[in-house]
Amino acid sequence: ACPAAAALADWPMWYEESLDGRLAPQGRRDMEQLARRMAARFPALFAARRRLALASSSKHRCLQSGAAFRRGLGPTLDFGGDEVEVEVNDSLMRFFDHCAKFVALVEENDAAMCQVNAFKEGPEMKKVLEKVASALCLPVEELNADLVQVAFLTCSYELAIKNVTSPWCSLFSEEDAKVLEYLNDLKQYWKRGYGYDINSRSSCVLFQDIFQHLDKAVEESKSSKPISSPLIVQVGHAETLQPLLALMGYFKDHEPLLASNYARQAQRQFRSGRIVPYAANLVFVLYHCDHVNASQEEYQVQLLLNEKLLYFHHSNETISTYTDLKDYYKDILENCHFKEECELPKVNVTAVDEL
Repeated sequence: ACPAAAALADWPMWYEESLDGRLAPQGRRDMEQLARRMAARFPALFAARRRLALASSSKHRCLQSGAAFRRGLGPTLDFGGDEVEVEVNDSLMRFFDHCAKFVALVEENDAAMCQVNAFKEGPEMKKVLEKVASALCLPVEELNADLVQVAFLTCSYELAIKNVTSPWCSLFSEEDAKVLEYLNDLKQYWKRGYGYDINSRSSCVLFQDIFQHLDKAVEESKSSKPISSPLIVQVGHAETLQPLLALMGYFKDHEPLLASNYARQAQRQFRSGRIVPYAANLVFVLYHCDHVNASQEEYQVQLLLNEKLLYFHHSNETISTYTDLKDYYKDILENCHFKEECELPKVNVTAVDEL
């Protein structure tokens, strides 16, 4: 009478605590293949005897990701021995942990997730709960949004990690998946995206670090010196990249994501699964151009997100002079100070008032 429940009764529980926080075999393959594609796309940068600077979050899966990326470049590239020294730098790769204002007012503040909680209790999620309860021959009162979300994530993990269609997937239609995707996007929007200014402002320490590396390369090039760090790879988290992209103004919708506007957000730009999928990557490429009409055109930049060119906001082009790019982000580069941004207010205000 209940085929979905019967299929789940036979489902083998393969996940173990020892896997927690570790990179899955598919993740290692993804990083190795990403490195090969990057090397093929930028052969001059990944040429033999080029120096590779590798920084990572302290989390085990990030260190493993960095090692897999290095391994993907193969033994033919000499980066000063097979074991490239990895610099652990949580102040850059996990800046959100070091931002007291973000931790207190967003990360650990239930009120900051009011839109997420409202959507869990809303009509769209209620409909999904009723369908899943019916499929499992359960009273709907025995389910809640969190349990259903775990079931949906189990379905997606088995597909991503094992490339199998899990019996958990049979519980959901495409419309259900869209609702659960929106629930996740709401969380990312309010916790890592445009929901609160501190989400993105806390990433300015990383944004400024990127431009310091680019500045140094420009200075060395102008002085006809060899570029000391031609290839810099920094390995972090979706939670590292999402705020950075928000700081840069990417994937911002005209109206905020709310519990009440699911239908109106059907064509939204902010889709975290597309912006920061597994092995997400953002690449800044600095070019030195010999034959140019003006000196400010000598250094130009491209941005790639997940290996696709991004359009610059200031020009709607996929290439920009370095001067124009710095000018566009001048306020963040000069006026975003991590220590001041992340200080908790000294007066007694409620978290919601402050946000």
